[in-house]
Amino acid sequence: MHLLDSLREALADLDARGLTRRRRTAGTPCGAHMSVDGREIVGFASNDYLGLAAHPKLTAALAEGAKRYGAGSGGSHLLGGHSHAHAQLEDDLAAFCGGFVDAPRALSFSTGYMANLATLTTLAGRDTTLFSDALNHASLIDGARLSRADVQIYPHGDTAALAAMLEASDSSAKLIVTDGVFSMDGDIAPLGRLLALAERHGAWLVVDDAHGFGVLGPQGRGVLAEHALRSPHLVYVCTLGKAAGVAGAAIVAHETVIEWLVQRARPYIFTTAAPPAVAHAVSASLELIASDEGDTRRAHLATLIERTRAMLRRTRWQPVDSQTAIQPLVIGDNEATLALAARFDAEGLWVPAIRPPTVPAGTSRLRISLSAAHSLDDLARLEAALCRIDEGGQA
Repeated sequence: MHLLDSLREALADLDARGLTRRRRTAGTPCGAHMSVDGREIVGFASNDYLGLAAHPKLTAALAEGAKRYGAGSGGSHLLGGHSHAHAQLEDDLAAFCGGFVDAPRALSFSTGYMANLATLTTLAGRDTTLFSDALNHASLIDGARLSRADVQIYPHGDTAALAAMLEASDSSAKLIVTDGVFSMDGDIAPLGRLLALAERHGAWLVVDDAHGFGVLGPQGRGVLAEHALRSPHLVYVCTLGKAAGVAGAAIVAHETVIEWLVQRARPYIFTTAAPPAVAHAVSASLELIASDEGDTRRAHLATLIERTRAMLRRTRWQPVDSQTAIQPLVIGDNEATLALAARFDAEGLWVPAIRPPTVPAGTSRLRISLSAAHSLDDLARLEAALCRIDEGGQA
């Protein structure tokens, strides 16, 4: 069989099972109202939770950073690419969200995926048992696999099951890893109980706070601050392209952990540093997140979340009990989920269909992602469309 034929057959199989993914092209900045594929839509698809992606202060900071530092970094962080903007951002991040550990230090990355790969492959190895929540993000799953550790999967959020697994383990090195806010369900990990287990068993607790950073906790300082957790066992990963509105990610932990990552983390050592202008813009974003304006945006987002939760409970489908900006509506069947997404699209609303392998088989869903950029009128438009579709009795 020709090599291309095998790929064509595999692609046809995906399409037959309703699993084909298709990109859409935005012609305007990320926001509540966008031009997508040449049409004006209200978008409920992005992770721009605070509506900062097109904020004038951030676009100005990005331009200022480019003027000051140029377009690219020119090298890895260890070979000429580590600029003052990167160093300043790391100091800013350590101060902003490092209150969970003594002597906090931050290490910046181009993407959250890279940060998670770096964390798990550097802190875990062949002598480690790594305990991973069943619904962890793909980057954590891949990092666990690449770490060469003995990986054990515990049922989602089930700390009793995890406790039994830890008790049964005779490994000398243990690492527990979890999302802070789970990206397709919107629920928050039981972090207090997880940390208690980590401390009892001498394990690291790695928390990927991609969807909580900037939104949860006092001044948006993240999910650990939300739960007032503090321990040297904690390693915190925050993403800077969601609520922060820019790009990149960082690992925040005790300075000794960060120094070990600088020396040994291959995804950090062997890649070109992100453009300094991006780091400069993220520093400006941290100021916005912690400001009165940030508080106002979080308060408005909280109102949208409560109204959306009430709206979804009135439908014939199955909402997930989420108190975050991620509001899933489980449909089940792939084709039915795609059909519903298409009906929203016909109403000028972008509500994406999420299917396996992103979520377990039989749990395909619409993922409504809320932003402080949405108005109450935007939400009313979504609700009116949902009522019309629900009353239609199809899909």
